[in-house]
Amino acid sequence: MTKDDLQNVLKEQFGINKNISQRLSREECERLLSLLDQEPSAVKLVASYADKNSKLGRDNATYGRARQQVERKFEALQSEYLQLERSVESIESAKAELASKKEFLEAEQRALEAEVQGLSSKNQSLASQVQTLMTQADELTVANTQLKNENKDLKNIVDQIRLRLAKDTKALLQYEDSELRKAVIRVFRWTLG
Repeated sequence: MTKDDLQNVLKEQFGINKNISQRLSREECERLLSLLDQEPSAVKLVASYADKNSKLGRDNATYGRARQQVERKFEALQSEYLQLERSVESIESAKAELASKKEFLEAEQRALEAEVQGLSSKNQSLASQVQTLMTQADELTVANTQLKNENKDLKNIVDQIRLRLAKDTKALLQYEDSELRKAVIRVFRWTLG
């Protein structure tokens, strides 16, 4: 029999796995089979070891699966942690950017408030100037009305003078002296403009 055949017999008849009998030589496998055939207590011992080995194998497999699950869960948690860390960094960066924007907007607001205050002051000054101009316009209107009345009165006076001069000139022209008449006509034409 080959060593492989002997290992198969040990496994089938006595429950000794090949991974245990692998370390034995062919001759040692033959002697073990011979011993087990002759000694029932050795069979019990081997069966006990085989059961224990089988239980340890099952336990090993269970712990291996549990370990793999824990490792996968750890990797998932680690990935989630890194993602959260990046999110926190991103939020911190956005927070810093927002704080900077807030400072800029506050400064801009202060500048605009100062500008509004300046414009309000200018507006008050312009309102005062408009009031002064309106008062002056009212005064000019009154003065203009007064000048029109005075011009009308002056025209009436000038018309009365012309009328009187025309009457007096007419009376003078009735005299015979031609030189006097010519001088009066010149004065009369001059007054008519």
